[in-house]
Amino acid sequence: MPKPPTMKDVAAAAGVSLKTVSRHVNGATNIDPELAGRIAAAIVTLGYRHNLAAASIRPGRSAKVIGLVISDLANPYWSALARSVERVLSENGYLLMTVSSEEDAERHRLLVDRLIAQRVDGLIAAPPRRDGLDWAVSASAALPLVAIDRPVLPSSARPRDEEPEGDSDGVGGESARRVTIDSESTNGSPTAGSSVAVETVLADNAGGAEAATRELFAQGARRVLFLGDSLELYTMRERLVGYRRAVRRASGDPVDDDRALVVTSAHTAAEAADIVGALLGSGQVDAVFAANNRSSIGALEAFTRAGIRLPLIGYDDFESATLVRPAVSVVAQDVALMGETAARALLARLAGTPTDPAVTVLPTQLILRGSERP
Repeated sequence: MPKPPTMKDVAAAAGVSLKTVSRHVNGATNIDPELAGRIAAAIVTLGYRHNLAAASIRPGRSAKVIGLVISDLANPYWSALARSVERVLSENGYLLMTVSSEEDAERHRLLVDRLIAQRVDGLIAAPPRRDGLDWAVSASAALPLVAIDRPVLPSSARPRDEEPEGDSDGVGGESARRVTIDSESTNGSPTAGSSVAVETVLADNAGGAEAATRELFAQGARRVLFLGDSLELYTMRERLVGYRRAVRRASGDPVDDDRALVVTSAHTAAEAADIVGALLGSGQVDAVFAANNRSSIGALEAFTRAGIRLPLIGYDDFESATLVRPAVSVVAQDVALMGETAARALLARLAGTPTDPAVTVLPTQLILRGSERP
């Protein structure tokens, strides 16, 4: 098998020095146009390919590759987010390397270590459940890091069940806001005035969940089911906070949770379908807030099996939400904006822009399509 052409071969074919070829392939613009044309022609003729991985080993050189660690690439939410991150990075000359942690903390650490060993220029990562600060501390010491969808929390963080500061009127405002997060707090929620080591991009999970639950009560529901995944997930804990806030408002008692009905064992759509199916016709619930897209799909499956339905609002939009009748009302996150915001935050850090790490909280939107009504 013939050896691939080298930079020396290009220099010989173009009749220029090796240094001039090196400057050309590394993006220098102050080369005589005639020489640059000869080098470009030689590169095409020889089929030379610049080895960015080798170049990145040299001090001050970049591989122009960014790592993205997400939960599950098969989930439409994560694939849409990855696509948005890739678009922004590609526009800025970077290649994206995407891997899935599958919510396994050990796999997550291994993937982060492997990406750093591959000499990626920066890292965007969704922290897994059941993990602490160690991976983020070591990663951020090695390269620029942005956390996405969830903050980096200490292992001691526990689900919170108190009212957050301020008052929410549903969707968390009309525009993104930058706050700080106290990584040592017991609830791990965004808190003004604290400091954070890792730039973070989140959605207003609590505000969106509260808006959905309040709408179900406004439509006449009295027993709204919270159907979701494990509370080890930061996003699920925050959505439960919003749900409970709406329940308390509906009861008129700020500390009364009597009308709360919470199930957090729906790890898959099939499990969600079984849970809802067992409750249909029991009189225990008269509406469903599905706290993620898998729970929404499972609830729809249960309705289809039983031939009856309950008012439903889901968190996260999904492709088939408008194909059923009535169409599914959802709390929609701007997933594309989340990916774009994280990518631009990382690019700013790669460029050396001096900004203190903070949490950007993106608003959600309640989209009513009819399924919220009896």
